Amino acid sequence: MSAGNDGSITQLLHQWGDGDQRALERLLPLVYADLRRIAGHLLHATPGHATLQTTALVHDVFLRLLGKAPAEFADSSHLLNASARMMRQTLVDRARKAHSEKRGGRWIRDEFTEALELPIPDGTDLAELDRALNDLESVHERMAKVVELRYFVGLDVAEVAATLDITERTARRDWVAAREWLKDRLQPCA
Repeated sequence: MSAGNDGSITQLLHQWGDGDQRALERLLPLVYADLRRIAGHLLHATPGHATLQTTALVHDVFLRLLGKAPAEFADSSHLLNASARMMRQTLVDRARKAHSEKRGGRWIRDEFTEALELPIPDGTDLAELDRALNDLESVHERMAKVVELRYFVGLDVAEVAATLDITERTARRDWVAAREWLKDRLQPCA
């Protein structure tokens, strides 16, 4: 996203938050490319969603935004983080449906684990990972955001640091700690 657009995006976010629905209509084309990039990364990082396309995932976010009362987003980063979370939730919901017995079986998670480069033990499913991330968020919100931005948005450590307005060293430290925290939570019960 260009720096020039960021100011107009923030202004449109505030107008939408004040109840101007036309502001949302003007906002969505400005963030569409970024949302497609995030959706593409998510779909690539989470195999098992071959029937879901990038555009459909982005449009799902649009429908969620349009169907809600105006949200209070501080800036474009806040909007993109919230959108990534909505996309993640869509993928989690799809994985849960695929996992249910009436749908015919278990969701394969091995490739997902490799794509995330997280120390996730065999037998962990996406729903468990989602619960672990939600638990992490309740204990240390910034660490959870670091994980989301690294794997569900596809940012590197420097980009995560810039997005969260923290130092790269802090982002890296949060990343290492979050990985260990998740490793502990996702260990199979013996």
